[in-house]
Amino acid sequence: MKLAPLSAWPFFLVPVVVLLDQWSKWLVLQEPRFNALGCLDRMEPCGRIPLPGPLDFTMLWNRGMSYGLFQSEGIGRWILAAIMATIAIGFLVWLIRAEGRWLRLALALVIGGAFGNLIDRVRFGAVIDFIDANGLYFPWVFNIADAAISVGAVLLFIDQFLLSRPKQATSS
Repeated sequence: MKLAPLSAWPFFLVPVVVLLDQWSKWLVLQEPRFNALGCLDRMEPCGRIPLPGPLDFTMLWNRGMSYGLFQSEGIGRWILAAIMATIAIGFLVWLIRAEGRWLRLALALVIGGAFGNLIDRVRFGAVIDFIDANGLYFPWVFNIADAAISVGAVLLFIDQFLLSRPKQATSS
């Protein structure tokens, strides 16, 4: 399948999401107040940077999937990584075949986020989470990849269940 330049934009969005996610995590790793690598083995506490307003930066190592689901270590880390990679590749195949800008945007965000978190899982055995929205009554700490996956999932729901509804025939 040959992609026209105007329809190739989702394939550029995927690496943009990955790069933004990895850049933000690199900044977290560089910040001594987070003690990110020191707390990876759970022997030392991770750090926190309070911010004015409802958001803080709180370093956490997430050994599960998005928002801490399905925590795993050891061989489970690699099984989870394989599952995540398989799902991301499945979504990539869907993206190649997808039509409609909202669907393509949703899939690109989910794929970029999945690969951003997969890189961490392979490198560290856990994903770097640091955005703490507890002041907004959101109990999870997350990262840019998680946010991209979440926004992409909402857009995917909207596209599949609201925008793609068959037009009801009007009766005369």
